[in-house]
Amino acid sequence: MPEIIEVEAYRGAISATVGRRIAEVHAPDEWFAKGDTTTDALRSELTGALVEAARRIGKLVVIDTDGPRLGLRFGMTGKIVVDGAMPIDHLLYDSARHEPAWDRFGLQFEGGGAMVLRDPRRLGSVQLDPDESRLGPDALTLTLGQLRNALAGSTVALKARLLDQRRVAGLGNLLADEALWRARLSPIREARSLDAPETTRLHRAVGTTLRVLGQRGGSHTGDLQPARVRGGCCPRDGAALSREQVGGRTTYWCPEHQL
Repeated sequence: MPEIIEVEAYRGAISATVGRRIAEVHAPDEWFAKGDTTTDALRSELTGALVEAARRIGKLVVIDTDGPRLGLRFGMTGKIVVDGAMPIDHLLYDSARHEPAWDRFGLQFEGGGAMVLRDPRRLGSVQLDPDESRLGPDALTLTLGQLRNALAGSTVALKARLLDQRRVAGLGNLLADEALWRARLSPIREARSLDAPETTRLHRAVGTTLRVLGQRGGSHTGDLQPARVRGGCCPRDGAALSREQVGGRTTYWCPEHQL
């Protein structure tokens, strides 16, 4: 599933479209347009616009044009295709097949070339002028002070707080489990319960997780990942992993060393 590592790769691929003018908009699915955006608005407002920049905040990619801003979200199986090439061609819960109907949105450029958002499970979305202020600090540049503020006073489970994109933008299920496993912290603790050394340890673990898994090639390459199955055992100490729902997501953690 695309988390911040994958979405940053998407942003990099989309940056190849900067300086191109949009000749045609492919928007066949009204459901895929979110907020007040309609497919008619996508076609009328983006056709003829010049792409000026491709930015990312958490798991949201924003394409700046000389007209509106275009926000792209990728859900669980959304992928980007730019000029026929894909920076990531397979995701953990993706299908190896391709059906034309899975091309939910696209931009055709003057002079040739295209960008396509391909999403088999139809859980992503596109939106004109998305509200970027609703997102918290980006996980790749997260400071210790920002993490401390995100956790302060919260009685919700620690993992649920990390997954709240209003608090920290970019972490998803796999990255949160890996970071908490590396930090030796239980995902079910109250977020506010962390003391200063534990918060520092978590901050370091988030940074290490993003750096190491980014170098390996994806959010699915964590040390914990092979054991995230029923009956899995902790790669660190061999203890049976706990499996439960935290923040609405299936969570694996080691009750022996994640305290």
